[in-house]
Amino acid sequence: MSNKEQKPLGFGKTMLASAVGVIIAFAVTNILTMILFVGILASSMSKATENHTPITGSNLAVELDLTNMVTERTPNEFQTLFGNLGSTSIEQLLTAIENAASDERVNALYLHLGGSNLAWAQAEELQEALALFRKTCNKPIIAYGEMYSQPEYFLATAADVISVHPSGAVDFRGMGAEVMFYKGLLDKLGVHMELIRPTSCAYKSAGETYVRTDMSDANREQVKSYINSIWEYVVNIMAANRKMSAEKLNTLADNLTGHLPEYAMKEGLVDSLCFAQDIKNFLKDKYNVSKIVKANRYAKDIEKKEHDNRIAIIYAEGDVVPGKGDGTQTAVFGDDIVKAFEQAVKDKKVKAIVLRVNSPGGAVTASESMTHAVIEAKKVKPVIVSMSGLAASAGYEISCFGTKIVAHPTTLTGSIGVFATVPEIGNLLRQKLGITTDTVMTNKNSTGISIMRPLSKDAREMMQKSVEDFYITFTQRVADGRGLSREYIDSIARGRVWTGLQAKEIGLVDTLGGLPLALHIAAEEAGVDYKKCSIKTFPSEKTAWEQIMSRLNEDEEEHTP
Repeated sequence: MSNKEQKPLGFGKTMLASAVGVIIAFAVTNILTMILFVGILASSMSKATENHTPITGSNLAVELDLTNMVTERTPNEFQTLFGNLGSTSIEQLLTAIENAASDERVNALYLHLGGSNLAWAQAEELQEALALFRKTCNKPIIAYGEMYSQPEYFLATAADVISVHPSGAVDFRGMGAEVMFYKGLLDKLGVHMELIRPTSCAYKSAGETYVRTDMSDANREQVKSYINSIWEYVVNIMAANRKMSAEKLNTLADNLTGHLPEYAMKEGLVDSLCFAQDIKNFLKDKYNVSKIVKANRYAKDIEKKEHDNRIAIIYAEGDVVPGKGDGTQTAVFGDDIVKAFEQAVKDKKVKAIVLRVNSPGGAVTASESMTHAVIEAKKVKPVIVSMSGLAASAGYEISCFGTKIVAHPTTLTGSIGVFATVPEIGNLLRQKLGITTDTVMTNKNSTGISIMRPLSKDAREMMQKSVEDFYITFTQRVADGRGLSREYIDSIARGRVWTGLQAKEIGLVDTLGGLPLALHIAAEEAGVDYKKCSIKTFPSEKTAWEQIMSRLNEDEEEHTP
């Protein structure tokens, strides 16, 4: 080594060395993250492969597991990875119930309830499937739950035996609605919310939570109407299933008599108190069940026959939003639905389309695009709408041009109207945080629409005209789709929510029933034999790997000059 004193690195070399270190660390971190992600993905795909393992043996009980989230369509690999693990779809449950009836390997159905987000209409859909199961075979349906919600108990009454955990509960108290209002909080914060809606849309109440402290008369009227309609309908079915009077059920609900397990059994709401293991032993001892298989796995195991004719099911579940999804979210992405209609129309094997809707509504632009897609598709093939729990607002607009509309009596639909809310947070920022703004304008309304100050007179008039014009467009669309006058549609619209039962009476719905009925109607409208049709679902599903590669390819396309 030289005896000369070693010179320190210069500034440039020091910065270069630091930059290289940062780049290397960043690269290593990203590589490790990618390895971890691929590992998780591989594990998930491995589990999915395990679920595809063929079911062997006989003396089975098919478990309709509704203890987790219930979706309309079977979650894809990405959705399973990002939060839908353990969920069950109506699609899988209906497939399992239908096939279990004629499957000689299956001895019983095990309805396992408690903890799901099951809606009344979904419970009704499954009720109808179980009723058909009863008619076509002599196999038992056994229901068990730890904590029954009311829609879950409604479904359970279709079973031969209903059991509840000794320390569980049966939530049986009638229907009520409680709306939370934020005006008092906003006032304390210094935030003012502007609600803009057509003058005739008094029933369009969603925005009222920001500008009122209680229900408006119109909202109270509509809520009271639809909860009474649903409750009366489901009570009559439960009464018939349990062989007791509707009056007795309402008395039990009034007094909360059936909530505690021992009283629920005493009053005839349930047949026994037991544990889950007791149910398994009961199935084994009485019905010779040697293996219990979950419905989602059983549905995957069913061999699907391919036919020359197909019926497409397009699923529209969740909030209506513009753009296209990335495979991880449950929403009605406008571009995806439009593309699904285009694909279904181009597919020569597809003879009819069923649009399955479970949506509270959402973005106007996406709704208009999808409605246009329905109109264009209907020119080529029948489009049958099947409404699930919700088909309201934009969810109804995309439905109104269907060749036929099928809904459950407990479906919530309508809400034909529009509203907009604009917050003003200037006082909050000034008084609480000391933040102020100043403006420079080229025109008098350049800053007329701003969250920092009240809407200008011109801006408010413009927005009011916008919602009034769209309401006219919306009601005219419904009138054209339903073959009725706009004046009549306006009289039953005005943002009001109706049950499917009420909607049929006023002409917004054609017939009452579920997805199976919609599929049969679709085949009939297309002039084909339903028994000789395959089902193809849209938007088309991709594997997790295909979704990743698709996203990468999109990024490459976006950056290609």
